[in-house]
Amino acid sequence: MESIERLVPLEPVETEIVVVNSRFIASLAPVKSAEEARAFQKEIKGKYPDASHHVPAFIIGHGKSTVSHSNDDGEPSGTAGRPALAVLAGSGLGNVCVVITRYFGGTKLGTGGLVKAYGEAVKAVLALVRRAVLVPCSTWQIEIAYSYYDQLLRVIQSCAGEVFDTEFAADVKLKARFKDEIVEKFIGQLTELTAGKVKPLLISRDPETPFPV
Repeated sequence: MESIERLVPLEPVETEIVVVNSRFIASLAPVKSAEEARAFQKEIKGKYPDASHHVPAFIIGHGKSTVSHSNDDGEPSGTAGRPALAVLAGSGLGNVCVVITRYFGGTKLGTGGLVKAYGEAVKAVLALVRRAVLVPCSTWQIEIAYSYYDQLLRVIQSCAGEVFDTEFAADVKLKARFKDEIVEKFIGQLTELTAGKVKPLLISRDPETPFPV
């Protein structure tokens, strides 16, 4: 059976378009559940309390195992939530929520105009999204002498690792995250670099880590 590449947004993003004086602010965020999606919608409503509408659409999961939802939040039926969700579904992203906030500009857009405007708002925010893929990953702590530091960074980079929490003291201590499929390669290169003197310490494993693509 062919595996599904489980793409998700890496981080929240927001943008705005203007259509015939109406402002459409599209706010997008990664979410892991319908509850998180509703909490994000509530957050956006709190951020823009005087807006005319806050139209939500979200997709949880990937492939055939998805939960999706949208509503029009007071716009004419079928003109807001449905087109927003359709564009979101076409992105290939899962675990994603978008809320389109509208400030009415005084001119009615009509049914077709609303459908297009909400769809375009979602397209605009999707264009800014940094994507990640959910993969099994593990986080390792490495403590190493300064003389090896630059070489270690090159090894981590060659293994597509992410470095964070670097501390500079008597030695350099850092954490690095790798896809599980790359760990053996990394440990082999680290062993070769330090003649076996440095061994990484496993900190955690996560079967669904957002890893940038």
